[in-house]
Amino acid sequence: MIHELREIIQKEVEALQQIPLSDSYEKAVQLIVEQVHTKKGKLVTSGMGKAGQIASNIATTFSSTGTTACFLHPSEAQHGDLGILRENDLMLLISNSGKTREIIELIDLARNLIPDIRFIVITSNPDSLLAQSADACLLTGNPQEVCTLGLTPTTSTTVMTVIGDLLVVETMKKIGFTASDYAKRHHGGYLGTISRMQSQQEK
Repeated sequence: MIHELREIIQKEVEALQQIPLSDSYEKAVQLIVEQVHTKKGKLVTSGMGKAGQIASNIATTFSSTGTTACFLHPSEAQHGDLGILRENDLMLLISNSGKTREIIELIDLARNLIPDIRFIVITSNPDSLLAQSADACLLTGNPQEVCTLGLTPTTSTTVMTVIGDLLVVETMKKIGFTASDYAKRHHGGYLGTISRMQSQQEK
């Protein structure tokens, strides 16, 4: 089994190394800085199923690193939660296929509420309606799932998570996020202690 486990890890590593990097990342980070930090909007992430779990994680990571963000469930959006959107908000939508019905519908619903709302998209399908609706489209490279059936989101969700991390880290650099800033958002726990120590060192 150890050999099989190493093969699975290697396949996921290779998928990460093959993420298509493009100028879209710079565009995405610029949008985040402009909409959230300059215009005082927020980043609203969304996705269905496993992609939704990744979107939720990305939102919490952004919030903890100085960029106001929240997760909007695409189904709940159709039952009133869409009201969370405000002028200058930016949406980050995730769908591996680029065809997820609830996410496609969310684009129209959001535009009906805020006509000039902007979108960052993470998908494997550059020809999808979702990708074509994006102001910045970040492609996963369409990696093969390591699931034995080739169906369960495994490698694809790993790639989505890393793409989210790329956006978070580059945004932190752009806004000059410090250990002191981190400490203000992490009062408790080990990370709170470490960030306060680093904050003191900065002074």
